[in-house]
Amino acid sequence: MTLTLTSPHPIARTAGLGRLAGLLASLLLVAACTLPAATPPASTPMAMTARLSGSSEVPPVPGSGSGNVEGMLNQQSGVLSWTVTHSGLSGPVTAAHFHGPALVGQNAGVVVPIGGAMDSPIKGQATLTAPQMADLLAGRWYVNLHTAANPNGEIRGQVAVLQ
Repeated sequence: MTLTLTSPHPIARTAGLGRLAGLLASLLLVAACTLPAATPPASTPMAMTARLSGSSEVPPVPGSGSGNVEGMLNQQSGVLSWTVTHSGLSGPVTAAHFHGPALVGQNAGVVVPIGGAMDSPIKGQATLTAPQMADLLAGRWYVNLHTAANPNGEIRGQVAVLQ
């Protein structure tokens, strides 16, 4: 591209180039600010985790129980798979669930029951709906493990997406 300025005076030509450079810089800045944020494609599996403890229960439950959840969400198929490990509980796990939507410190209903044998590790999977995936990815789900001594939940942890 050739730029020709017709002003005979060198200062006028320089001022014109300065304005042009400023205009180009402004356009580039506007373009950069309007680009969408980088997000993983929907086909990328999303890893998630939760650390389970009695202090995360609402209200808190004293004890030495602890656990972890490691999960993977396939956003294309909606399949959530998980492995839950636990130890130090007051007794055998009688029930386990994903609950939501709820933020830390809030209680919510069961969204996905965790079935099968409750001995550690507990493995399973479920197919989620689009609204369920949105809540899970937004950090509005938690995992709760129940025992006979603590039927409302002995250990719990908020699910967090690893990016």
